[in-house]
Amino acid sequence: MKIVDFRKIFTKKRIMFIVLFGVLALIAKQINFSALVGADQQYLTLFQFFGPIAGSFLGPIFGIISVLGAELAGMLIVGKAFSFINIIRLTPMLFAAWYFGAKKIKLSAIIPAIAMLFFIAHPIGKQAWVYSLFWLIPIVIAFTKNKNLFLRSLGATFTAHSIGAVAFLYTVPMTAGQWVALIPITAMERLMFAAGITISYVVFNALFDKVKAPTNIIFLNRLSFLSKKVFGIRL
Repeated sequence: MKIVDFRKIFTKKRIMFIVLFGVLALIAKQINFSALVGADQQYLTLFQFFGPIAGSFLGPIFGIISVLGAELAGMLIVGKAFSFINIIRLTPMLFAAWYFGAKKIKLSAIIPAIAMLFFIAHPIGKQAWVYSLFWLIPIVIAFTKNKNLFLRSLGATFTAHSIGAVAFLYTVPMTAGQWVALIPITAMERLMFAAGITISYVVFNALFDKVKAPTNIIFLNRLSFLSKKVFGIRL
């Protein structure tokens, strides 16, 4: 039986990332960016701008776990109900982290492809089928040989969008006209999210490259102190 060396998995850099990512995620999820059309008191938050990068720093599996942990912690802190729609809203970013961090990214194309089928299978989605063409973007990018960071970010955010939109279609009443009218808004939002993911990834990489080992302890202690003061949680 092969023994797992957790020291190789949870390196100092990864531990630092988990702590920083967790604190920033808790803050970002409390800051609304745009309202979801047709849903009362439902918003996209600043978490959309950097959530998927966990998949790259931690790998797809641990990236998903990290994102899920941040999402659940955010719900607990604000006292958000664990309703069906709120639970469903946890899933898009998980798939985005998987897409962004997957080595075999072609497999990631399955998710938006399935989303397209579910969207068109719905009576309203069938009338607004043109909206589902957005999800050809992550599929095409997955099969593109020379993917740059921005394209990977674009694929990740549209993968998240495919899951969220289908869940929305099946749970929130909207007309086909409303879906079609959302096309320019969705395009602008996702371009902004992709740019944010790209910049966040570069910033995180630059930060961890410059922080040396002795600084790690001080850095982690300060983040732990901040989380205790702001959220009442000791990291």
